[in-house]
Amino acid sequence: MKVGHALPALEIPVTRTLIVAGAVASRDYQDVHHDAEAAREKGSPDIFMNILTTNGLVGRYITDRLGPGARLRAVKIRLGVPNYPGDTMVLTGTVTAVAPDGTAEVRVVGANGLGRHVTGTVTVSLGVAGAGVGSGPGAGTSTGAHDDPGTGTSTSTGAHDYTGTSTSTGTGSGMPGEGL
Repeated sequence: MKVGHALPALEIPVTRTLIVAGAVASRDYQDVHHDAEAAREKGSPDIFMNILTTNGLVGRYITDRLGPGARLRAVKIRLGVPNYPGDTMVLTGTVTAVAPDGTAEVRVVGANGLGRHVTGTVTVSLGVAGAGVGSGPGAGTSTGAHDDPGTGTSTSTGAHDYTGTSTSTGTGSGMPGEGL
């Protein structure tokens, strides 16, 4: 892998089920993520995806594209326009740095019909199977906040994969607003 290498795109259909399941799985019970009427009362045309679901999809994109030896070391994202049901988010990535120790940095963009939903960088270790940080493979933490209308940031550190655990916490109201 070299700087400038483009990862294959990943299309993710944004369904009501994905939005609600992601919110529930991340224990984000804000009504704007599961109750369309409440979301409309707060100025949104429909329910919308929370930042922790987006963070997980970005991590999935990187590990799916880089293979089973890839271990996420840091995920830094910023939300733009909302992901509403019925749209499709297309994730793309470009390698921006590769270190001699096998660590790479990938710039990620997730766009939908409204524009850029998410932008950020992911630091990943390549080809080091089982090199978890913390209490074991896949141990790590993820934090997210989205208390400004339509914007949010999330940072995740540690090693996350499908066999490990990820503890996520998030706060905020997350009303849709202008994008990046």
